[in-house]
Amino acid sequence: MAEHHHRIRVYLASAILLLAVINTGIAAENLSQQKLTSRILQNEIVKEVNENPNAGWIAAFNDRFANSTVAEFKRLLGVKPTPKNEFLGVPVVSHDISLKLPKEFDARTAWSQCSSIGRILGHGIYTKLYGHCGSCWAFGAVESLSDRFCIKYNMNISLSVNDLLACCGFLCGQGCNGGYPISAWRYFKHHGVVTEECDPYFDNTGCSHPGCEPAYPTPKCVRKCVSGNQLWRESKHYGVSAYKVRHGPQDIMAEVYKNGPVEVAFTVYEDFAHYKSGVYKHITGANIGGHAVKLIGWGTSDDGEDYWLLANQWNRSWGDDGYFKIKRGTNECGIEHGVVAGLPSDRNVFNGINTSDDVLVSSF
Repeated sequence: MAEHHHRIRVYLASAILLLAVINTGIAAENLSQQKLTSRILQNEIVKEVNENPNAGWIAAFNDRFANSTVAEFKRLLGVKPTPKNEFLGVPVVSHDISLKLPKEFDARTAWSQCSSIGRILGHGIYTKLYGHCGSCWAFGAVESLSDRFCIKYNMNISLSVNDLLACCGFLCGQGCNGGYPISAWRYFKHHGVVTEECDPYFDNTGCSHPGCEPAYPTPKCVRKCVSGNQLWRESKHYGVSAYKVRHGPQDIMAEVYKNGPVEVAFTVYEDFAHYKSGVYKHITGANIGGHAVKLIGWGTSDDGEDYWLLANQWNRSWGDDGYFKIKRGTNECGIEHGVVAGLPSDRNVFNGINTSDDVLVSSF
């Protein structure tokens, strides 16, 4: 009997362990120390991509990572493999397949009144060659939500990445050292996020700093606006929902077309650091880690290749003025299986503010 109970305990422990982690495909390879200290930009990669007639994109050296090692580049990739329990209770949204969608779509022109959509992620922050050290998951979420506030309520606002990084705590991951995109959207729904004006990222306590070396700690959550004229709770903006988008291209396109940009997570390989233009697909190099960006549209290239259009956060010297295209319809690098979003709330948007004091985040 004791042996039987022992086997049951072992079985349950194994089941719990298996349930704890979802295989998202974004976990990085175990890289050797030699690999980590080598340069991320390599002539061999540029040559292999540009001499491949089926690549569909152009590789080049760029200023953004001119002196970066693989280890330094890796620190910018802040999406961690999401524990499966983070998705418990999270709805999966799909759309009517009869919805007629355009062959090409760009949120920047569809909602030209929304200045946030026309910016690369982080906008002014990355005019300097600073790193953001694993906070991509937060930038992708915060700026997608900012866009959606503008689309729904015609208000151009910038929401605070610092609030999310510092105040969501371990429930969102490890702050400046990486997190889970879906948890960011759940934080918006349950706790809201203040404006960038209230709690700016690029300050003495943010995790943006030269070269990301050494790795800076996540800033402390102080729940107080930098300006004495603003109140933390009155600066909060909320989501009414947090959800995954069904991974079919039609559903993703419909979501963007109806509600605005979404946050997507995907696997980054070495060759992606060399992207300059065209429709990216993985050609060569090791898996470095998971990254989150903002998907703003789609189209088809002159060569007939369907693509997604995305805003990155590695400065305008990287890629196509800070943007990139990636192959659409084949789940390239897992990009179609990692789409999350939510809808904005009118709470604190109009007059008649009705909020309660924020409490320490203990659960969702």
